[in-house]
Amino acid sequence: MNTLSPPVGPHDHSEGPADAPLTLVEYGDFQCPYCGAMYEVVKSVQHALGKNLKFVFRQFPLTQLHEHALHAAEFAEAAAALGKFWQAHAMLFENQNSLGDRALADYATRLAIPTAALESAFAGEFDERIQRDFSGGLRSGVQGTPTLFINGRLYSGERDAKGLLDALLAVSEDSAR
Repeated sequence: MNTLSPPVGPHDHSEGPADAPLTLVEYGDFQCPYCGAMYEVVKSVQHALGKNLKFVFRQFPLTQLHEHALHAAEFAEAAAALGKFWQAHAMLFENQNSLGDRALADYATRLAIPTAALESAFAGEFDERIQRDFSGGLRSGVQGTPTLFINGRLYSGERDAKGLLDALLAVSEDSAR
């Protein structure tokens, strides 16, 4: 069974309590249609579990398949530098069919990300951070997106809200024993 490497840490983009009993990590690509579908699944699971879940998103842009994946990841990192990662995350997935540079510039305006910050991101300011996530994914056995880990272990079950929620609850019950 594949395990998460590196473990979740302070450098990660996370939502939810730091001490939540459950941690769900997604390696994702903002242009991947399967990640777009997983976005809704994760939102549903977050709603159901509330404070019992910490969700972590790690960058895994599949640049060979998705021409806008890298710039979308760079946009998200520019937003993160301003404390707006999760707003960017939502905006990218909710507008997944429009991720060209012009659209990203419009989203930057909506999130009050300065043009210079976006240009710096596109010039590679955050590429080392994105590559660190990507390399960690490879070490963890990630071969595509979305790839999920529950409490550090690869999840290969159903990709719907019920299946994922059932798996999370099973891990929670096992941990309580």
